[in-house]
Amino acid sequence: MFSVIIPTADSERPLVPTLAALVPGATAGLVREVIVTDAQSRDQTGEVADIAGCRFSTSSKPLGTRLTEAAQAARGDWLMFLRPGSVPGPAWVDETLAFLEQAGRRDEPKAAVFQPDAPSILALLGRALQRSASPRQGLMIAKAFYLELGGHSAGDATEVALLRRIGRRRIVTLRTPITQTYL
Repeated sequence: MFSVIIPTADSERPLVPTLAALVPGATAGLVREVIVTDAQSRDQTGEVADIAGCRFSTSSKPLGTRLTEAAQAARGDWLMFLRPGSVPGPAWVDETLAFLEQAGRRDEPKAAVFQPDAPSILALLGRALQRSASPRQGLMIAKAFYLELGGHSAGDATEVALLRRIGRRRIVTLRTPITQTYL
């Protein structure tokens, strides 16, 4: 189902809790593979990914290019983008399965993000003003829809640019919170 894509750069420590949080999804058959796309780390990021059974690639290319290349190579019909250190809450598997069932009943492609954990005043204000989701919330999107949008852009703020292209009306915010263990 999902190919999880995690961009890293000297992310050995924050990668561990993120990968651990994905284990329930793998055992439920929700996570098909994890792809770690690295920016030539000098720490043990590659070894952590290898021990966890992830596909690992390293490149000096810009973040957007690395993310798009990983998505194109992904085997899953759905993509989940997570930052290292992001840990979805315990109910993420059940809620993600429910989202997929809902998305399968509608013609319009959709995407989903996790609820920010302990939202700040700015996040609450942003939601009240119907601002876009944040890359820290992760992103789940149908691979076909992602490719139709052209993937991540090569410029700065590539994750924010993708969320804007998707549009807030096509993004569902799940109730499951996502915690940032490393900022």
